[in-house]
Amino acid sequence: MISLGLLDGAGRRVALHDVDDENWRAVADVAPLDDQRRYVPALAARYLLLSLREGVWNSLAVCADDTVVGHVMWGRDDDGSYWIGGMLIDGAEQGKGVGRAAARTLMRWLADRTDCEVLRLSYHPDNTTAERLYTSLGFRPVAPVERDEDEVIAELSAKAVGATAAE
Repeated sequence: MISLGLLDGAGRRVALHDVDDENWRAVADVAPLDDQRRYVPALAARYLLLSLREGVWNSLAVCADDTVVGHVMWGRDDDGSYWIGGMLIDGAEQGKGVGRAAARTLMRWLADRTDCEVLRLSYHPDNTTAERLYTSLGFRPVAPVERDEDEVIAELSAKAVGATAAE
């Protein structure tokens, strides 16, 4: 379990857990709001398959207390950067601060690695909700704005995470 002890708006402790035999079905069933399907898959099951089949990503269950409410994954690129990807909070759980707490928790955990110098992520340029969240956490688009498969790539130095994750 990975936890900073952060609480969501309902007072539940948000933590990241390995996807295992007991929670994988709940993680696979995580679904976004309908209008978000332009940016993310209809179910987190797609992200789980990417983690299992491609060997690049590592999936984590996002839990509020003991209930699975989302999915997030991380990976390490050939250039040594650590990536946050596939964050999907169940539609019924959105707007409660779960995504922010999950992102901050994963950011701190990755930044604490001795070989982590930079964190990166990407989002669709029309996904203003994701852009606002990531910008508020300190991520900035790579200049000039770099795109990967029509997504904006944003980064944050690992050293800067301490102040951001401790808010």
